[in-house]
Amino acid sequence: MYGLTPFGGTGFGLWDAFNDFDKNFFGSNMPINNCRTDIRDDGDKYVMESELPGFDKEDIKLDINGSQLTIAAEHSTSNDEKDDKGNYIRRERSFGSYRRSFDIGDVNTDAVSAEYKNGILTIELPKKAPEAPVAKRLEIK
Repeated sequence: MYGLTPFGGTGFGLWDAFNDFDKNFFGSNMPINNCRTDIRDDGDKYVMESELPGFDKEDIKLDINGSQLTIAAEHSTSNDEKDDKGNYIRRERSFGSYRRSFDIGDVNTDAVSAEYKNGILTIELPKKAPEAPVAKRLEIK
């Protein structure tokens, strides 16, 4: 069976409870762990659109390893305000990261292209050409 399949479970896990508590209690400035990804089949290619708001293009890395595509993004900010003596009046820091992998066994990995615009990462994944069945005559010895 071919197609784009995300790796990793989306079900409940022990750490999900802690992450949800952390998000609800402390809040979050960036929806990093909730990257929405849409995948559509355009016949000769798949088109993947991932929402990555708040990231710069340089923050995003796409890696292909065999038949696995991994989207990873990291972003950090620091906001320091000091008085005239150099003492902190306010100091805020935030860090966020995102990582997700997809099975791309049905994709021609040499022709994959990506574009990032207005917080949307668009990846075009051309399908492999179907292989014709191999027919051959065997020599009898």
